[in-house]
Amino acid sequence: MKLLSYVALALVMMFSSARAELKIDVNGAVREPMPIAFPQMAGSGEAADYGQRIREVTIADLERSGLFRIISEDSYIQSFSSINDLPRFSDWKAINAAALVQSAISEIEANNLKVEFRLWDVYSEEQMKGQSFTTTKENWRRIAHVIADAIYERLTGEKGYFDTRIVYISESGPSTRRIKRLAIMDQDGENHRFLTNGASMALTPRFSPNLQKITYLSYAGTTPKVYMLDIETGKQKLVGEFKGMTFAPVFSPDSSKLLLSYAKGRTTDIYELDLKTNKTKQLTSGTSINTSPSYSPDGKKIVFNSDRGGNQQLYIMNADGSDVHRISFGDGRYATPVWSPRGDYIAFTKMYGGQFYIGVMYPDGSGERLITSGYLVEAPVWAPNGRVLMYFRQDKGTARSNAPVKLYTIDLTGANERMIVTPADASDPAWSPLLP
Repeated sequence: MKLLSYVALALVMMFSSARAELKIDVNGAVREPMPIAFPQMAGSGEAADYGQRIREVTIADLERSGLFRIISEDSYIQSFSSINDLPRFSDWKAINAAALVQSAISEIEANNLKVEFRLWDVYSEEQMKGQSFTTTKENWRRIAHVIADAIYERLTGEKGYFDTRIVYISESGPSTRRIKRLAIMDQDGENHRFLTNGASMALTPRFSPNLQKITYLSYAGTTPKVYMLDIETGKQKLVGEFKGMTFAPVFSPDSSKLLLSYAKGRTTDIYELDLKTNKTKQLTSGTSINTSPSYSPDGKKIVFNSDRGGNQQLYIMNADGSDVHRISFGDGRYATPVWSPRGDYIAFTKMYGGQFYIGVMYPDGSGERLITSGYLVEAPVWAPNGRVLMYFRQDKGTARSNAPVKLYTIDLTGANERMIVTPADASDPAWSPLLP
């Protein structure tokens, strides 16, 4: 649901050159989270109840990022009755707050709310950010995510990722008869609902980089079918039937093309499908298995995995299929490469020594870094800001039962791994762009 209005209260303040700007370097090493004070929203009546919910969700977003620590309310000295009350900065310095979030909420007519917030640098005593939103009451949770994104962006210099959704495969039933349904939820696991009923097996959803659309693979009978689903309207259309496909297609950065990989005999090749003309172009050839393609953010390169060298490794080629060269040279096998939306990293799954790993490397193959491992960890996908990954994890089961399959997020330092709660087993996540 779109916001009804979005009004800036104040411009970002320019700080004196004599003092460093309050900012977290998300590219640096692991450090202590920034301490932030976030008092109750000023408001009354039913609006105050909504304010408490918005505040709680915003705090949960910020803390889940691992970059911020919200100081306990018990230590607060000052309280606010209005958004116009000026902070007593000495009170906030006394509890070692680096930043302060001041907020207020009021009811407009019967169904709408006005939410305001101001972000203050406590030590410079300057306002860093201020915004006001008017929206429907049913949209309160999204307002919380938008506020969290604004605070995250102002304090890190990076786009946030809280006002986003996750599409994934919900799995249930015995291992011999798994029911796999397409499901969607907010990035924090809330607002969960199913998109398919399980009558046909759904697999490997893929989000468009710039639209609220996904592709996914569905098995009805023996022939895999590729569907495109518009999340906003719920409209779905058949892209085509592709015998031999095992992964859904991947969108190009401008969403005008799809990359497909499907098998013919003992070989699997990558094709490009133009969605306007419905024409396909073969990009790889030979006797090897080439699969899991992913575009670079500028659409000029494609990373994929191939066994053309005798072992499953990562390769990069130009978007027209030329200049293929290998980029992974570590021990083990590499799979499911995904280019970061920023273009600075490629995430991948690695199999070595009886373990699975999620790792990242630079596009030239250097700087390989493994950030988590387990009995089975697989299918990394990027948050739209390119600083957080989501993947699925399964521990080793017993002779009688399989262990649950769950979704996790982790940042590039590998130090903030968190499980996302889902109603049933969950695999193959896809992360949306920021909502419009």
